[in-house]
Amino acid sequence: MSRRIVLVMLAALSLAGALTAQTTPSATDVAGQVMQALGGKEAWDSTHFLRFTFAGRRTHYWDKWAGRHRVEGQTADGQKYVVLHNPNTHEGEAWLDGKKVEGDQVKEWLDRAYGAWVNDTYWLLMPYKLQDPGVNLTYEGTEQLDGNTYDKLHLSFQNVGLTPGDEYWAWINRDTHLMDRWAYLLQASPGEARATEATAWRWQGWQKYGKILLAPTRAQVTGDRKLEMGNIEVFDSLPDSVFTSPDPVAP
Repeated sequence: MSRRIVLVMLAALSLAGALTAQTTPSATDVAGQVMQALGGKEAWDSTHFLRFTFAGRRTHYWDKWAGRHRVEGQTADGQKYVVLHNPNTHEGEAWLDGKKVEGDQVKEWLDRAYGAWVNDTYWLLMPYKLQDPGVNLTYEGTEQLDGNTYDKLHLSFQNVGLTPGDEYWAWINRDTHLMDRWAYLLQASPGEARATEATAWRWQGWQKYGKILLAPTRAQVTGDRKLEMGNIEVFDSLPDSVFTSPDPVAP
């Protein structure tokens, strides 16, 4: 084989490698594109207060800067509850039908409120958390779905959250850089078999709230179930009473 042919082959291989590097982004690159499409890190950091209702079950008010959180709803037997707490310190108070909870029940309600906050905010805000501390983020290539090209990300966790054994997959639209769907494989409860297939949901209706984008609708890919994030609002300010008093929040 002549020296010229060898040089041409090496040049071709080098070019192919360079093109592959250009067309195969890293997980960090894709996550950065997602954050920019959502409004950018500065817009996310400057978002102060969030309100939303999870699946019609409970309403959250979150002071993102100070960590204060209010969750209110109704129990299965019709009791109205309000919990005011700080998810970072796990301190707070709870009320049932207007009566302050006392004794051992306080911790029970604080634990329930914290679990609801972790679960519900993740259903609302997951794309903002792709690069959170403790997240192992990997790139799993591209996939064609519904006529779109997607970059597929895989998330696992390192000793963070209530269920660190959970796994998630995110499909990022290459045109919009928004997450059009996710799938999850949840950590098995003690004594239960681990799920064999992930559950996939479409994230629909991306729109602007304040300076950031949020999607209010989750639609099951293989079924007809829908889960709505209702009553979404971003506020620059809220009265302190929202986080200090169990009284109803004024519209």
